[in-house]
Amino acid sequence: MEIGVLALQGDVEAHAAALADLGASVRTVRAPGDLGGLDGLVVPGGESTTMSMLLESSGLADPLAKELDAGLPAFGTCAGLILLAGAVADGRPDQRCYGAIDITVRRNAFGRQRESFECELAVRGLEGGPVHAVFIRAPAVVAVGPDVEVLAELPGGADGLPATTAGGAAVPGPGAPVLCRQGPVLVSSFHPELTGDRRLHGLFLSSIEQKGR
Repeated sequence: MEIGVLALQGDVEAHAAALADLGASVRTVRAPGDLGGLDGLVVPGGESTTMSMLLESSGLADPLAKELDAGLPAFGTCAGLILLAGAVADGRPDQRCYGAIDITVRRNAFGRQRESFECELAVRGLEGGPVHAVFIRAPAVVAVGPDVEVLAELPGGADGLPATTAGGAAVPGPGAPVLCRQGPVLVSSFHPELTGDRRLHGLFLSSIEQKGR
């Protein structure tokens, strides 16, 4: 199985290491020619507006849209979630959204860098206990379509969760979706690549294997 990691911005090496630990062959994706023949693609975190511009300047924007429309499995984390979403509630007019999963998101909903936090998440159908989740300038899922599975929500009393964002808006509270799936697309508000827990990357690979059967 060969999995691409979009390598325009973000923690590409950490995602690649997680996938390699699980036995996947990893290809960094920087140009349209890198997309061919992939079994899946990880879209890492970063800054979503910058990533949108880099997709355009690299020539990847439209070829990636075609691959996703054709059913390429994808795992988007943090900014990757924003790029794969159907709509961004507070996005710029030039914000790229691929509509690969029927969710609406809000950028930086949990606050800025200094308001990053960590918590334990119960993930539906995932064995081995809670997942330790690292939220850094995290986006929020503010609406989900009828075909979207919410696999994890923000728990009550999450450690370090700020009361408001830097702009004064209330942050999402307990029960806010932070891990969602629709068909071959998995997205998280947090950064699973920053811990040694490989189960969410494994969940993504398992979904690809099941699709191929």
